Amino acid sequence: MGFKLVKVETHQDLNRFVRLPWKIYKDQPCWVPPLIQERKKFLNPDINPFFEHAEADLFLAVDDNGSPVGRIALVHDRSYQDLHSESVAMFGLFEAVDDPILSRLLLDKAYQWCEERGHARLMGPMNLSTNHECGLMIEGFDSSPMFGIPYNPEYYGEHFEAWGLQKAKDLVSFRLDLVKVPDYLERAATKLKKRNHFNVRPLDLGQFEKEISVLWDVYNSAWGLNWGFVPMTQKEFKFSAREMKSFIHPEFCLIAEVNGEPAGFSLALPDVNQVLKKMDGSLFPFGWAKFLLNKKKIDTYRVLTLGVKKKYRRLGIDAWFYYETIRLFIEKNIKWIEMSWLLEDNKGIIEPMHRIGGTIYKRHRIYERFITP
Repeated sequence: MGFKLVKVETHQDLNRFVRLPWKIYKDQPCWVPPLIQERKKFLNPDINPFFEHAEADLFLAVDDNGSPVGRIALVHDRSYQDLHSESVAMFGLFEAVDDPILSRLLLDKAYQWCEERGHARLMGPMNLSTNHECGLMIEGFDSSPMFGIPYNPEYYGEHFEAWGLQKAKDLVSFRLDLVKVPDYLERAATKLKKRNHFNVRPLDLGQFEKEISVLWDVYNSAWGLNWGFVPMTQKEFKFSAREMKSFIHPEFCLIAEVNGEPAGFSLALPDVNQVLKKMDGSLFPFGWAKFLLNKKKIDTYRVLTLGVKKKYRRLGIDAWFYYETIRLFIEKNIKWIEMSWLLEDNKGIIEPMHRIGGTIYKRHRIYERFITP
């Protein structure tokens, strides 16, 4: 059987592109269907402000019968190029039935796309940047992913490496079972209270737009030196935040301030994938009712971000975030949480994760291949 690539140009093409995963994962019980309308909105350049500084081409692979069997997104983000002074293309949203020839066809297209545009390197998978879902799962296939974390068949890694992609960086997810607040954190919290160098408060949902501006400033400052970082525009940050607003719990979004200046924040979100798994991609006709009914039954959370501006990192704000987050979860009778994703070699965050009792239970890989001139 042969395959050919079709560039996504029409609404019908996009619909087939978005719906392909249902074919790939029909026998994968751990897969969580995305919301179809959300995916279409995310990929719409007229709606998603990411496309104000990036362009993407989407390709669909079809078999001899015209049936979709694979897909790939190819992305050039000018913000990444401006910051890192390197012309790099990203690939993402990769899906394919288990056929090495098909995977090679999709990845060959990525290579050709890079050559035509003069890009020096291909990186991925990123859906569509490091500010979105990214990484190929290589460990942790036995459980469903949390919200915002990718899931994929195991054979993708084999196909990627056979084609010539090599590891660039691993991203790890920690599982933390919540029994009690570690003694050292209790002691640290007692000292921090006495020093009184900062204050920590929950997010004020009543001032949501104003609060998001505060978090955006901290985000671009606190994460600026991380590997692969790409700054988010304020419009991008607000776009993402509004998508999450309906399931943010303010008490689990903590903002630290020093003399009135925002210094850091941590954000934990309920694992809405537990609800999305039951909705099969649709909010209609009864999706919203199902979502609202089941979201109260969510029994675990993902700590999505935890960062402090560089000039305030010696004040113990991060330790307070750990302490208060764990304390609140135990108080709410939450049994375990995920902390993800973290760069595998970021000792400043990996070592504290181990110290508070976390264990790595999922691993995702960013691959790369250099483009030969």
